[in-house]
Amino acid sequence: MTAVTVLANGIYNVRDYGAKGDGKTLDSPAINAAIEAAVNDGGGQVLLPAGTYLSGSIRLKSNIDLHLSAGCTILAAPASMKAYDESESFGGFPEYQDGGHTYFHNSLIWAEGQKNVSITGHGMIDGKGLTHKDTESAGNLKGGSIGTGDKAIALKQCRQVTIRDITIYRGGHFGIIMTGCDLSTIDNVTIDTNRDGFDIDCCKYMTITNCRINTPRDDALVLKSSYALKRPVLCEHIAISNCNITGYKCGSLIDGTYIPEPVNWVCGRFKLGTESNGGYRNIALTNCTFMYSSGLAFEEVDQGIMENIVVSNITMSHVHHYPIYITTGCRNRGPKEVAETDSDGNLTYRKVTRPSSARDIQISNVVADDCDSLCSIIVTGLPEEPVRNVWLSNIRLYFKGGGTRDLVSKPYREQGTHYPEPKFAGWTPAYGLYARHVEGLHVSDVTFRYDRPDYRPAVVLDDVKDYDLRHVDAQLEDGIEKVVTYNL
Repeated sequence: MTAVTVLANGIYNVRDYGAKGDGKTLDSPAINAAIEAAVNDGGGQVLLPAGTYLSGSIRLKSNIDLHLSAGCTILAAPASMKAYDESESFGGFPEYQDGGHTYFHNSLIWAEGQKNVSITGHGMIDGKGLTHKDTESAGNLKGGSIGTGDKAIALKQCRQVTIRDITIYRGGHFGIIMTGCDLSTIDNVTIDTNRDGFDIDCCKYMTITNCRINTPRDDALVLKSSYALKRPVLCEHIAISNCNITGYKCGSLIDGTYIPEPVNWVCGRFKLGTESNGGYRNIALTNCTFMYSSGLAFEEVDQGIMENIVVSNITMSHVHHYPIYITTGCRNRGPKEVAETDSDGNLTYRKVTRPSSARDIQISNVVADDCDSLCSIIVTGLPEEPVRNVWLSNIRLYFKGGGTRDLVSKPYREQGTHYPEPKFAGWTPAYGLYARHVEGLHVSDVTFRYDRPDYRPAVVLDDVKDYDLRHVDAQLEDGIEKVVTYNL
C-alpha cells in the first residue's frame, strides 16, 4: 500500500510499517509506527490483517481504531523480551488501591487522556506473556518490574471509547481496566482469563452489552471507585445487559469444552467493590446469566455511597458461596484527612469521618439453582448507618442445604473493617435471607428450597426496621421457624 493510498482511505496496514505477523518477530514497534502515522494524518484505522503479532506495549492514541481482523492474534511478548513500557510514576501520592489499579503504561494496549479511541474486529488478544500477579506494590514511586506486562487493555481518563467484537484470552491481572473514562461502549466482547475480566473504575456514561466473561479465579465484571485519580470519584450511569458470566476452566469457554473449575475463593460474579472511595450511583444490570459462578455482590466499604441500583432478569446455575450479597463496612481504605485551603490561603486538614452508605437497591426476577448453602441472601449495614430501602421481589433460590441448628444462635461477625467476602464470615444464620442493620426491607414473592435438610430458619432479621415480608414460600424442617427476629 502506498502512502497516497493510505491517505485516501484512512486505513493504515501495520504490515506496511514492518510488521511480520509471524508470531516470532516483535511487531509492536511497527504497530506503534502505524498508529503515529495515522495520528499525524488526523486519525484513521490501524489494521492488523490475519496473522500472529508478537507484541509489547501498544500505545493507543486519539481518533484511532485499532482493528483486529478475523484470524489476527496479538500475542503478548514474554517478560524476558522487556517489550513493555515502564509503569508511570504515581507522583509520590499515597496509594489507597492495589498497584494494578494505579499503573497503566506497563500493559499490552494502553491509552491515557485520549479521545475517540476504539479496539474492534473479530481477532484475538492472547496475553500469554502477561503476568496474572499484582507485581506493583503500594509505596513504590513506580510499580512493577521493568519489562513485565500485567494487563491486556488499560485505559485511563479517556473519552468516547468503543471496544467491540474482540476476544481476550489470558488477560493478565486485568483483561480490561478502564479508569476515569466517560462515554464508552463495550459490545460483543469475549473474555476468557485467569484473573479479573473487566474492571470499570471511576467511570460514567457507559454501556456494556452482549459480552461473555469467564473468570474461574477472580471477578468477572466489576465496578470500582478507587482513589487512583487521587480523589474520590463516583462510578455512575452504567448500564449492563445481555451478558454471560461463567467460572469454567480458563480457555474452555473459548474452545467450547466448558470444563467446571474447582471452587476458588472467588469465581466469576458481578460486583460493585471493593475499592469504593467515591461509590456507585445509577447502575442497571439486566438480562444476564451466571454459570459456575458466585452471584451478585454490592460492597461499599470505603466511605462512599451506593444508591439507585437496579437488577432484574437474572438466571444462575451452580452458584458458589452466595447468590446475592449487599453490604456496607468501614474498611475506609483512603485518606483519613483531606487537605484544604482556608480563606487566608493557609493549608489545613479536615478529618474524613463519613461512614459508608447504601440505599435504594432493587433486585427482581432472579432464579438460581444449586446454590452453595454457606450463605443466604445477605443484606448488612453498619450499626451507625443502616442500609436503607432494599426491595427483593420475584426471586426463586434452590440451595444445596445442610445447615445445622446451632447456626441460628451462633454470632455472625459484623462487617466492620473486615475484607467484605462472605466466605471469611462463615455460614449465615438463615439459609434463605439474613439481614442486619437495615431500615426499609421489602421482600415479596420469594421462594426458598433446599436439597438436603437444613435446620436454619428461612429468614433471620437482626436490627431491621420497617420491614415487609409478603408471600415468602420457604421449605422448613419440623420445628424450625420460618422467620426469626432480633433487636427490633
